[in-house]
Amino acid sequence: MNLWIAVIATCVGCYALKIAGLAAPRRLLDHPGVRRFAALVPIALLSALIVVQTFGQGQSLTLDGPRLAGLGAAVAALLLRAPFLVVLLVAAAVTAAVRLLV
Repeated sequence: MNLWIAVIATCVGCYALKIAGLAAPRRLLDHPGVRRFAALVPIALLSALIVVQTFGQGQSLTLDGPRLAGLGAAVAALLLRAPFLVVLLVAAAVTAAVRLLV
């Protein structure tokens, strides 16, 4: 039963956060600090997700060769200004190839 309470509480919290964003006054949203924050938060969250997925294994940190190779290939594709879908495909292909070879 505690799980359902947590799920319902999370749903209510997410809905309240969505409503708060829609109900925020325009002058607050036009503030330069809020705009800067809104522009940088997705970058920080995506970076954190990449680090966790690359170096995390359960409750510990690991250095996994195929994941690091895929991350390196993705960085190289980004530096070559490849489209995002190409970056994902390159990273997946390199990771799969290294796993096949190791």
